[in-house]
Amino acid sequence: MTSRPAEPDRVRPAEAAVAAESSTATSYAPFAHLTAPNAVLYRQVMRVFLAAKERFAVHLRPEDVHAALPPEHRPADPDAVVKALDSLVGWGNLRADPDTSRVTAVEDFYRKRFIYQLTQAGEAAEQALSAYDEALGRRGALQAVALHDIVTQMRALLVIAAEDEPDPAKAHLALSTLTGRFEALAENARAFMGSLQRTIDLHGVEVEVFLAYKDRLIQYLERFIQDLITLGGRIALLIGELEEQGRIGVLLRLAAVREAADAAPDEAESAEARGQARWAAKWVGLSAWFVSADGRESQARLLRGRALGAIPQLLAVVRQLNERRAGRSDRSADFRALARWFAEAPDDAARHRLWRAAFGLYHARHLSVDADTLADRAARPVAASTSWGEAEPLRISPQLRRTGSYERRGKPRRVQDRSEQRRQLAEIAAKQAEEINAARARLATDGITRLSALGELDPVAFGLFLRLLGDALATWRPGMTTTAATSNDGTMEIRLTALTDGTAAEIRTLGGVFRGPDHLVEIIALTTGTPVREAR
Repeated sequence: MTSRPAEPDRVRPAEAAVAAESSTATSYAPFAHLTAPNAVLYRQVMRVFLAAKERFAVHLRPEDVHAALPPEHRPADPDAVVKALDSLVGWGNLRADPDTSRVTAVEDFYRKRFIYQLTQAGEAAEQALSAYDEALGRRGALQAVALHDIVTQMRALLVIAAEDEPDPAKAHLALSTLTGRFEALAENARAFMGSLQRTIDLHGVEVEVFLAYKDRLIQYLERFIQDLITLGGRIALLIGELEEQGRIGVLLRLAAVREAADAAPDEAESAEARGQARWAAKWVGLSAWFVSADGRESQARLLRGRALGAIPQLLAVVRQLNERRAGRSDRSADFRALARWFAEAPDDAARHRLWRAAFGLYHARHLSVDADTLADRAARPVAASTSWGEAEPLRISPQLRRTGSYERRGKPRRVQDRSEQRRQLAEIAAKQAEEINAARARLATDGITRLSALGELDPVAFGLFLRLLGDALATWRPGMTTTAATSNDGTMEIRLTALTDGTAAEIRTLGGVFRGPDHLVEIIALTTGTPVREAR
């Protein structure tokens, strides 16, 4: 008897055929192996094909896959790998083709020999999973170097824009580099602040590891904040210069035209318009990241505020951990100590006394059961089956029978009237608000003036002036002649310009005379009204 041979090009595993039919029902079938049994083996097999693709190996045989698997994930039976390959074919991750290269006899045509390769859907699924794994494990970074690169590229754009006929290639390259560095800065900052908050909450962080690197983390935050203050203001000024007279619009249009030159024929007509809209959106996003406008704070300022707020939060976590390690009591430690005392109690009587002392759950007081009553019960026990009529009566206080309570009821305590204290606090808050508003009005200059022209300042105005001056000097770097800074609450802005005449400025206060090199200064009040924080 002879068996009917199967056609070589129709040889497919039954499981693969069934899975292939079901894979047409949804476009997400290549992700089905994630929830199937042996999901770990499927992932390792797909990684073998990705590694082979990087080596420009298109096809793999089952024995090649089995040999390339990591030892800890390699099945002892090679048939397990064949079954995994067939299942992945059914889900659409791989494609199986008959392997005719090793056929040496007629019988070889009747054997199931396949070579496998990645499908487009399978490769896309693995890329999506790789991006997912990378995003979960990403900690991010605060890239101060990216801020320097952004300044460099913006200066290059200014040079290109100043040319009579800007070079489209140079403009496109500078804009591509600028947006690339900016996107990396924004994405890494977002990831880092997320991981920093998880660190503050001690989610997935070992306490010993956190205590070991806390100092470096705080120094890292302080260094980035300093660079963000210095370079953020410089970038904002460069953005303003590029937006003057529509300079940046010309460069964005040149970049869009250069990209449209490589567009497909059916998209050539709309490619330039779409490219210009895309570049304009990127520039708007970059500008909004560094420049505040229309009552909206810039992302750089928000990032600075969050980074500044993270430092005291980290210190608070460190202080809390140190208190725990020093033996300071908390609720969980108290309950563990109480459980240990219960375990060490010699008998049930001692445990009952400990229970009453710990939780205050005493016997019913209206029955007048005291130490003498308990001693009498111990000397003459009464069975639980004894009726109330036959048992010895309990003596109840006449006061309890008459009033239902041992204590005399008096008048309730009068509610203390605190309206006077509230009035005094409101007066103090209003006075502080008036003083701060007066100080801001006193410091606000009508245009540019000299420090020496500020005259005498009262203590509140002088304190506000010192904070503004400190914010401005914090952004000063060697070689700079002018700088600008905004107060932490966003209500005042100071612009400082150095003078070369060597004159000195004196500002008199009730506490003495403040002396220093004279500068040109302009102080602007950005808001009006009473600030709640300052008035508190």
